[in-house]
Amino acid sequence: MSTFEIVMAIINVVAIITIPIAAVFVGQKLQDRNQKRKDKMAIFQCLMTHRATGWAHQDTVNALNTIDIIFVDDESVRKCWADLFSKYKPNYSTQEITTAQCKLLEAMAEALGYEKKITWETIQNPYLPDGLVQRMEKTAKFEQGQLAMAEFMTNMAGNPAPLGNAMLKQAAKQEDTHANT
Repeated sequence: MSTFEIVMAIINVVAIITIPIAAVFVGQKLQDRNQKRKDKMAIFQCLMTHRATGWAHQDTVNALNTIDIIFVDDESVRKCWADLFSKYKPNYSTQEITTAQCKLLEAMAEALGYEKKITWETIQNPYLPDGLVQRMEKTAKFEQGQLAMAEFMTNMAGNPAPLGNAMLKQAAKQEDTHANT
């Protein structure tokens, strides 16, 4: 066997061993990158979906709490999230919070490669039908009524005398009525 043939045999053996390993490595890197994009897209989609009805929803809270993990390499997104988080305090107006939310969504759109397709106007103008607004208002009113009823019942359970006295007076009236007939 010549030196050339020996070198070619060694190259073939090295290629047979290293090519599958390299293919697995490259495939894993592509899968990881694809999964990271899916995770980022899930957060972005959740926040975009709930931007019209408010972010006080369990899904949006979960999405917001994972930004620092999922967007770990996107400094602009994490900066916008930190700014929004700082505004979730009583001394900031609803408008300031809404603007910070939109800036966060804009930074996420850019990080996902949608900077020309999802614009500031798109983010600020979600679809919110009147019927849904009316249903949300009715639900809030109903919940307030339930809370008021629960507080009333709690107060009555803690201080049964007024209710007991009223029941005794009613029973006395009924006895007087029955006695007079």
